[in-house]
Formats: sequence, structure tokens, C-alpha cells
Amino acid sequence: MIRTVLSLIPAEYARLTPRFLAAVVAQAICQAIAYVLLVPVLKSLFGDDQAAAWAWVAPMLVAVVGVLVLGYLQSLLGLRIGVGMQADLQTRLGDQLNTLPLGWFEGRSAAALSHVVVDDVREVQGLVAYLLAKVIAGVVVPLGVAVGMLFVDWRIAVTMFVAAPVLFAVNSIAGRLYSWSDRRIHDAAVESDTRVVEFAQAQPVLRAFGAVGARNRALDAALTGQRSAIVRMVFTAVPSLFVFTILVQAAFLVLAYVAVERVTHGPLSAAAAVALVAVGSRFIEPLTQAAQLGTTLRSGAAAVDRIAGLLAEPALPESTTPVNPGAATVGFDTVSFGYETGKPVLEDISFTVPAGTTTAIVGPSGSGKSTLLRLVARYHDVTRGRIEVGGADVREQPTVTLLGQLALVSQQVYLFNRSVIENIRVGRPDATDEEVRRAAAAARVDEIAERLPDGWDTVVGEGGASLSGGERQRISIARALLKDAPVVLLDEATSALDPHSEAVVVRGVHQLSRGKTVLVVAHRLATIAHADQILFLDGGRILERGTHDELLTAGGRYADFWNERSRAAGWRLEPAPVG
Repeated sequence: MIRTVLSLIPAEYARLTPRFLAAVVAQAICQAIAYVLLVPVLKSLFGDDQAAAWAWVAPMLVAVVGVLVLGYLQSLLGLRIGVGMQADLQTRLGDQLNTLPLGWFEGRSAAALSHVVVDDVREVQGLVAYLLAKVIAGVVVPLGVAVGMLFVDWRIAVTMFVAAPVLFAVNSIAGRLYSWSDRRIHDAAVESDTRVVEFAQAQPVLRAFGAVGARNRALDAALTGQRSAIVRMVFTAVPSLFVFTILVQAAFLVLAYVAVERVTHGPLSAAAAVALVAVGSRFIEPLTQAAQLGTTLRSGAAAVDRIAGLLAEPALPESTTPVNPGAATVGFDTVSFGYETGKPVLEDISFTVPAGTTTAIVGPSGSGKSTLLRLVARYHDVTRGRIEVGGADVREQPTVTLLGQLALVSQQVYLFNRSVIENIRVGRPDATDEEVRRAAAAARVDEIAERLPDGWDTVVGEGGASLSGGERQRISIARALLKDAPVVLLDEATSALDPHSEAVVVRGVHQLSRGKTVLVVAHRLATIAHADQILFLDGGRILERGTHDELLTAGGRYADFWNERSRAAGWRLEPAPVG
């Protein structure tokens, strides 16, 4: 664990690490020397030659001064390293998250990532600044005392050398039990954090269906699970800690017994025995302290493992060779992809979207339509084949170059807890206010701003909670309009909107798509019918392709799909007959 902690120290502070460790070890050695010198000092004070005690007091005072000076130095260095480490780790974790594939974030809890970046980093900072010195002292001081006792009484020294490994072994077993419990507590805490956030964000839905209080089963189960994990840790870790404490006290009793036995059956005086008992207590003290710090230390070790695990996640391979994209085309060449090995989602997909044209992708749910769009934006790398944007393989383009060509409008719109105008400006941060408002007007966001209490400066809430689905979608389209990218990836999301919102969003989509290369997962019949090319996808394969008229004439799967949609579009509720 210590090796892993040291590997996380930033290079800027790594030069301080040898001095820090040297100060910690030197302080522990000074402590051990001061404890061992208690024997001749106490022996002289309780014996007949009290004046001889002063000969031992001087080196003992030097050792005590060394403990104080080195303690101050190691505390100062530990704090500097810990604080610098906290800032650096959070920056490194942020940079690491920026290099991971976008698909890595799908299905991962934001609460879990927040826990690692905030809570775990803070815990590791405390581990370095405060606990690491005590851990090292807990090993060096007892070892130093045992070595020093070889020059006083070898039997006492042997007792110490036998006791220390036994105690460390028991402590190690307790550590493994605690680590197992801590992982369960961490998982339970993440689950409960996630449910609490959901509980806060989804109040309208929860209240509408009466899922509040005890009836919110998911939240109640998560909180119950967290309590159960803590209780299990108590019943797992506390007994081992209790056993360790008993063994520590037993070791002290054995040391006291050996000292007394040397008085009654050996050459040691009663004064020497008292001195040895006092030194024995100093030998035991760091071990007891290690047991008391064990819970915090093992929790810190688990935090270190989670941070190291996140930093070790394989980054998306990034091309460093500049690429100048050509015409805004999109091409798939025998592409296959699966989220899991042996379970393909797409197989042998090949098609081209010429610049300035629209290709609609239709098919049943689960056929791989949205996955196809995500692969263009390189959420994941393909298993086989290649995808080209602007005439170049997406894997050979720097991320900035690739994403600079794409505007993605998805079903899941996320708005930041900022103002309306700031949320639109995300599309192009260097845009002027006039450019932002022009894009907003094209998406009819100006109508939204007029209704809001603070207009364009109204904060929309976390995830855009204060806006309707249609209003959030309009802001998303305004972002894409502001970016003005040549290729538009559109996962059309109008099916859940009311007729007015749908009409407004559709007009914004038409404005966004004008003159652009569009790849759209289509649901609306009008979007499908006016596409330059239609791909019917099912089971991860393209079963049919062509224009709307060509596919209707063929009378295949697409024709069936179109007829079903047409019938559904004309479906309406009729009043029940009376009488």
C-alpha cells in the first residue's frame, strides 16, 4: 500500500519524499533510543548510584530533542506533500476522465466518480499528511526497541522479536477482513448517494405515483443496504480488533513476566525490572496505536486502490498526427462492433453518406441504431472494419479534429446548472452574445427566455430541471446550430413531445440540417420519407437500403415498418358509446 501511495505523489513533490521518509524513520529511531535509555536511567535512579543516571540523561535528552525537531520537520513535509498531492490527483483524475472513451461513462454512476475524485482523494491526502508517519513509526519503533534490548537482556529482546511478527500477522488478517467490508460499504454508499440524487431530482414523478417516504422502495432499500454493510463491518472488523488488543496486552504481560522472572531467578535488580517493564510499555504503545489507526488506515488503503484503478483505466488511443479532413462525408466499411466479446451488436455494416445528404436509419428497438451513431463520434472503437469522417479514419484523427466536424443531438439532453445563454454557449465557447442569440432564435429559444423570470440569465437547474423536455431539446439544437459543424448526428427525440413542442423542434432540426451531412436515427415519418437514403437495420445488420419510394415498391421489411407507423400516426381515442 505504501508503495502505491508513494507512486501517486506528483513529480513536483517527489523530491521531498526522501526527506520526508528520512525524517519519519529518524524520528522513530530517536524514539526507540529514548525508550531504551530509560533502562539505565531508571536503573540508576532506583538503584544505589543515582549520580550515574546523569550520564544517561544527556544522550536521552538529545534523543528527545531529535524526536521533537524531526517530528516538526516530517509534519511540515507531510503536509506539503499531502496538500500538493490532493490538488495534483484531482487534476490527474480530471485529465484521465477526459481521455477515456465516451462509452466508458455509459452506465457508470456519477456518484461513484464523485466519491473517488472528492472523498477518496481527500482521504489519501490525510493518509500522507498524518497517517503514513504513524504507520512507519509503528514498525520502526518496536523494531528499534527490540534491537536495543539485545544490549540489555537478550531474553527480553527475543520475547519482543517473537511478539512483534505475531501481532503484525493478526493485524494483517484484520486488515483483509476490513478491506472486504470497506468495499461493501463503498458500493452501498455509492448506491445510496445515487438514490438520494434521484430522489431529489425526480420529486414530481415520485409524488405523482406516491413513491415518497417509505413507499420509495429503491431509496429505502439503498439506505437499508448501507446500514447493513456498516453493521456487517462492525461484526467483522471489531472482533479482529478486539483479538488484536487482547494479544497486545498479552504481549505486555509476557514481557513483564520475563522481567520479573529475571529478578527472582536471575541477576537483574528490582530497579532494572521496573525499567524493563517501562520500556516494554513503550514497545507496546506503537502497536496499540497502529491498531487504533487500523480502521482509518485500511479505509485509506481502499481509497488508494480506487484512485489507482481509475488512473489505470485504458485511455482512448489518441492520434497526434494532424489531419485535414476533406468533404463532409461519413463512411462505414465492413464495421463490426460488440460491447462484450462474442456478443456482436453490429455486423458487417457498410454504407456511405455523401456530403450534403441525409441518411435515415430505421428499424426495431435494439437493432443497433444509436450504437451506430455513437461509433461515428468514437464513443467506442470498432471491433473490425473502419469508420471515416471527412475521408479519414476516426481512429487516426485527433479527438479535437474529429469532434470539431460533428454536432450531436441526442435523445438525452443534459443542461448544466447555469443560465440559458451559458448552456447554449457550450456549443462554441468563444462565440459572441450576438452569435449565441442568433442560434437561439433559430431554435426558438428566445420564446423560452421571454417567459423565464430572469430571461437569458435564468439558471435552468441541475440537468435543466426547471424546463420541459421540448425546451431542453430546443437548447440542445441551439448549441448545435452555434457550433455549425458540417456533419450532424441526430438521434431524433420528438416522439415524447407535445404537438407544439414537436413542431418547433422539427423546424429547428430543419434549420440545423440545411446544407449539412446528416445521419439520423429517424422516428418521424416525414423525416424518413424525405431522406436521400434509408437504411433498415435489424439484428445489427443492414437488411434493406434505398430511397423511400424504392423501399416501398420492394414491399419488404421497410414497407411493413412504414405501414405500421402510418396506421399508428392516424390512431386516436374515440368516445365510448352511451347507453
